[in-house]
Amino acid sequence: QVQLVESGGGLVQPGGSLRLSCVASRSIASTMRWYRQAPGKQRELVAGITSGGSTNYADSVKGRFTISRDNAKNTVYLQMNSLKAEDTAVYYCYTYFLRDCWGQGTQVTVSS
Repeated sequence: QVQLVESGGGLVQPGGSLRLSCVASRSIASTMRWYRQAPGKQRELVAGITSGGSTNYADSVKGRFTISRDNAKNTVYLQMNSLKAEDTAVYYCYTYFLRDCWGQGTQVTVSS
């Protein structure tokens, strides 16, 4: 199995930026994804990236968020720009390796 550890969350003002990181405990050849869950809402897919670097995004974050990965460091990133209050959520890293693998989550709060 694989462990995923997220970091980089915090409090930021609207219009600000954050970069989230997710480090895997071993090399991952599968697609990596970022999900988020706001209070009282279902978890939703934010962005995904294949091992070859192909990406996809939720419509709500297109043009503002960028997902990337560094396979040599077993790390996937989520660069978040032009943050809005509605981006406030716990952000989770996900991959499938023999089973569903989730990180513990990192809180992102966008507020003035």
